[in-house]
Amino acid sequence: MNYCRSVLIVDDEPTISEVIKAYMEKDGWNVEVAYDADIAIAKFTKNIPDLVILDIMLGATSGEELSQKIRARSNIPFIMITSKSREEDRLNGFELGADDYVVKPFSPKELLARANAVYRRSLMYITKIDEKQPKLVTYGSGHLLIDYQKMIVYVNGQDTNLTNTEYKLFSALTRAPEKVFTRAELLYYAQGYRFVGDPRIIDAHVKNIRQKVEQDPKSPKILLTVVGAGYKLGLMRDEN
Repeated sequence: MNYCRSVLIVDDEPTISEVIKAYMEKDGWNVEVAYDADIAIAKFTKNIPDLVILDIMLGATSGEELSQKIRARSNIPFIMITSKSREEDRLNGFELGADDYVVKPFSPKELLARANAVYRRSLMYITKIDEKQPKLVTYGSGHLLIDYQKMIVYVNGQDTNLTNTEYKLFSALTRAPEKVFTRAELLYYAQGYRFVGDPRIIDAHVKNIRQKVEQDPKSPKILLTVVGAGYKLGLMRDEN
């Protein structure tokens, strides 16, 4: 029996939700729709989907608040859809942990393509673990521990609760500790397709990661900035 991908669409505009639903069901997705945050959380808690498509402009509870509640329960990927197109709005979306960001009006076909791409990337990190990569790897004399199979990063024994995208970016750095990654390389690594826009959007992800892994995010020791180049890991891999 083939597994059916599931998606939760959260949008208070029924017309938009139904159009997205129709396209995704035709593509084989199992679709749930919620028109407000309370219904969305109830449906999400009952059956955690593989993907969430979330309108940032909801009613009483904003999409931003809802995304934070979702992130408190799971690190599944989600796509934000919004009428806000300013760069700072996109940056804010990525800081909230969004894996992709689509501006209204949009093509349902493009949204479907992006949904499939985000889903494939999430599967890649679950199913395509390097068989030679140990399950648990430590860095900095045990200060940092990564479970590559469960996709969990620990600092001093505490789960950092990285989102799906944050984990992908951070794990890229840990797999090549001496390499300096450009912003474009990290975006390509996370997005899986050529990103059209400002590569500095990666800075929003880095800021979010540092809030979770660094003792002092303003003076990072783990995720370092290489001025004029990009980012690198500040710890060496321990000999296991």
